[in-house]
Amino acid sequence: MIALIQTIVMALDIYWWIIIASAIFSWLYAFNVVNSRNQFVGSVGNMLYRLTEPALRPIRRFMPDLGGIDISPIILLLILFFIRQFLVTTVWSWVVAGG
Repeated sequence: MIALIQTIVMALDIYWWIIIASAIFSWLYAFNVVNSRNQFVGSVGNMLYRLTEPALRPIRRFMPDLGGIDISPIILLLILFFIRQFLVTTVWSWVVAGG
């Protein structure tokens, strides 16, 4: 059971960095820092979009319009942090105690 919890925590940590990479990439793309016509840049952007959009879309539906500011990645990072801390503190101690 501990190996399962560690695997889930590792997957959450990897997804955490994917969300951060997606946010940074969207800023670089929006400010024309990266070449939008480059095939590699387009592939990376498409991959990051496909990995993060299914989790961000439901959050964006419930968020009010903030005038061009998208805080849904921050909300998702807070949710991932809560899930990770819950697994590490509560579930881990329950498993170790034999409950």
